Amino acid sequence: MKFTNSFILLVAFSLSSFSQETFTIAFGSCNNQRLNNPFWEDILSLSPDIWIWGGDNIYADTNNMRKMKRMYKTQKKVKGYKELTSKIPILATWDDHDYGKNDGGIEFEMKDESQQLFLDFLGVPKNSPRRKQKGVYHSKTFKTENGSVKVVVLDTRYFRTSLTKGTNEQRFKPNKYNEGNILGETQWKWLNNELINSNATFTIIVSSIQILSKEHGFEKWANFPHEVDKLFSLIQKSTNTNVILLSGDRHISEFSKTIIDGVKYPIIDFTSSGLTHASSSFTSEKNNFRIGNVVNSLSYGTLLLDLKTKKVSFQMRGKNGVILQEINQIYP
Repeated sequence: MKFTNSFILLVAFSLSSFSQETFTIAFGSCNNQRLNNPFWEDILSLSPDIWIWGGDNIYADTNNMRKMKRMYKTQKKVKGYKELTSKIPILATWDDHDYGKNDGGIEFEMKDESQQLFLDFLGVPKNSPRRKQKGVYHSKTFKTENGSVKVVVLDTRYFRTSLTKGTNEQRFKPNKYNEGNILGETQWKWLNNELINSNATFTIIVSSIQILSKEHGFEKWANFPHEVDKLFSLIQKSTNTNVILLSGDRHISEFSKTIIDGVKYPIIDFTSSGLTHASSSFTSEKNNFRIGNVVNSLSYGTLLLDLKTKKVSFQMRGKNGVILQEINQIYP
């Protein structure tokens, strides 16, 4: 692709306008280790402050841990990704395919063994408390002279109870209210403390499955409607931070937005999915929370968080650094 001088100047101005006051997050999901991921060089060129895996970081779908270990090894050897891990912090959650079972939850018999391989992949020390914890949820706060960013990574697999089978085109339908759970009691207590006590400028919540979009018939938080209400109630109480949601899983990318009573800013769920394969045949799907259009091509996401003005640019990026879609939001 050829760039005009005016385009180059525009990009330079856009990046310099955020300068050192900007904290940059790059993230994505649905990465098949056997397929080419065209984005690692583009991501490296952005010099993000962190990279976040949103789940399906490899495609294993196996209870054979020796096979899974080899698959993680394959991904770690990818040149661009290997370089990325040497330069910036990596945070991650898992989804069903790297968990080991398609649409799997608490019933997966190899979840503890799979968790250890996941932590090996991330280079988590053998003596880390995360090695003894049930589930891969964790958090990390990044502090700068202009503010801080807290990343809260959820585990929507280890504790998730049974889904209700749907009919026709709906693979799943919502459970009865108060039936089942996604996070489990221990993780909910942890999340409550992480949010209520957060004084970060921004708190980023990472969920492998979509939180807001609820009309489609696949996995989503809305299959447990009481869990959505519980999360919204928790966000209402978290008055000392601005909460942003990130999700993956769907092989499409989209922005969803809603208003929660008592919260002074809109809640945005940025779904970025399709690092190595996307639903190119996607035509339409109802989502009453959607803003903008669905992107059904390969993409990853970036968040440019201006910690001084509290402006956030949400960007879906395609090949060659092209911005496929962008929205901006100013927070209080």
